[in-house]
Amino acid sequence: MITASQLRTARALLNIDQKTPAEMAGLSLPTIHRMEASQGNVRGVVDSLMKVINALNRAGVDLLSEHMRSDDGGRGVRFRHPDTLLGMPD
Repeated sequence: MITASQLRTARALLNIDQKTPAEMAGLSLPTIHRMEASQGNVRGVVDSLMKVINALNRAGVDLLSEHMRSDDGGRGVRFRHPDTLLGMPD
């Protein structure tokens, strides 16, 4: 599971507002707002969450779940080179 704070952190790494991941994932702005307002794990439709995760991955951010392989373990957010720029600022 992905936490709301991971989504907010991913946006901060990319220096984007909530509207940008909504557009990247083909979702509404209120959907992103609700996801980020969740307490703990993101609540909502799994398909919508996967769209956001995939869009952020394409932009260069990996969201690490609790059981995902990581050298140090635990949840997190990792910044890497984006697959595509998707109109992101330099």
